[in-house]
Amino acid sequence: MLAVKDFISDLKGDRVIWMIIIFLAIASILSVYSSIGSMAYKLRDGNTEYYLLTHVLYMGIGFFMMMVCSRIHYTKFAKLAPILFVIAVPLLLYTLFFGAEVNDAKRWIVIPWIDKTFQPSDFAKLALIIFLARALSKRQENIKDFKQSFLPIIIPVGIICTLIAPADLSTACLLFVTCILMMIIGRVSLKYIFSMAIIGIILLSLLVLLGTFFPDFVRVETWVSRIQEFLYNTDGGYQIQQSKIAIASGEFFGRGPGNSLQRNYLPYPYADFIYAIICEEYGLIGAFFIIGLYLWLLFRCIAIVTRCPKTFGAILAMGLALNIVIQAFANIAVSVHMVPVTGLTLPFISMGGTSLIFTCIALGIILSVSRYVDDSKRAEKKVLESSMA
Repeated sequence: MLAVKDFISDLKGDRVIWMIIIFLAIASILSVYSSIGSMAYKLRDGNTEYYLLTHVLYMGIGFFMMMVCSRIHYTKFAKLAPILFVIAVPLLLYTLFFGAEVNDAKRWIVIPWIDKTFQPSDFAKLALIIFLARALSKRQENIKDFKQSFLPIIIPVGIICTLIAPADLSTACLLFVTCILMMIIGRVSLKYIFSMAIIGIILLSLLVLLGTFFPDFVRVETWVSRIQEFLYNTDGGYQIQQSKIAIASGEFFGRGPGNSLQRNYLPYPYADFIYAIICEEYGLIGAFFIIGLYLWLLFRCIAIVTRCPKTFGAILAMGLALNIVIQAFANIAVSVHMVPVTGLTLPFISMGGTSLIFTCIALGIILSVSRYVDDSKRAEKKVLESSMA
C-alpha cells in the first residue's frame, strides 16, 4: 500500500486524467489480448503472449514518455514547435516517395536494424498542433488580421495536411478539423475559417486529380471504393457486417472477457475494429464505459483550459484533447457504420507502436498544462492568504 501511495504522489498533473488513462490502459490490455488470437495463430503458431508483451512494452515506453512530458513545463514545447515542424515536413515527404507500403498505403518508414515501422503522420500531428497553438497564442493582439495572423497560421496547416492526405486521407481530414476548432478557440475570424474550409475542399479536389494521373502516390481508388460502399451498400462491406454482428451479439452484458467469436472473422480486430470486440465481450455497459472515458477526458481538459492563465497552454491542451477524442469517435462511428471505413485506430486502446507512444506524449503534455495550472493557482492562493494575514 505504501508503494502505491508513493507512486500516486509521484504522478504529476491532474489526478482525474491519470485515473482516466489507467482505465484506458486496462481496457487496452484486456481487449488487445482478447483480439490477437487469429493473428497469433497465423503468424506465431498461437503465441498470443508475444503480441501481448509487445503491446505492454510499447505501453510501458508510452507511460515513460508521458511521465517525462508531464514533468516538463509546457511553455518549453512552444520553443520546440518550429524544430518539430521542420522535422515533420521532410519525414512526410520521404514517406510519400520512399515509405514502406502496407495494405496499399505508404504510411510507414522502416527503422533500420530493429525491423520496426514508424508512422510519421503521428509525429506530424503532434508537431502541427503544438506549432499552431504557439502561432495562435503569439498573434492574439492582431488575430483578426489576414496578412499578419491568418496567413502564417494557415500555410503550415495546409502543408502538413496536404502531405499526409495522399497516403492517409482520414488522418489528414481529422487533423484539419482539429486545426479549425483550435482556430475557433483562438478567436480567428470566422470568415477566414470558412475560407480555410474552401481551401481544404480545393486541395482535396487537386489530390483526386493527381491520383488520376499518379496512382502510385495518391490512392484515390481506395477512398472512392470506401465512400461508394458506404453510400450504396446499406449493410456495409464485409468488415462492417462482421462488426455489426459483434456489436449485436454482445447485447447488454456481453459474452465475457476472452469469449469473442467475431475476432476470428473481423480484419484487424486488435486495431481498426477493436471497439466492436469490446462491445461483443462487455456489451453495452463496456461500450458506454469507453465512450464515457473519452468524454470525461474532454470535459476534464475543458475544465483545465478555463483555469489556464496562458493562452498557449489553453489552446495546446484543447487541441491535443480534441485530436484524441475526435479520432476516438471517428473510430467508433466506423464500427457502427455511421461513416465510411477510415483505417483509424482507437486512441490508447488499439494495439499499436508509434500511434500509442505519440498518444501518450500528447496526454503527457496535457498533464503538464494541468500541473502548472494547479501550481499557479496554489501560488495565487498563498499570495492572497499572505496579503490577508
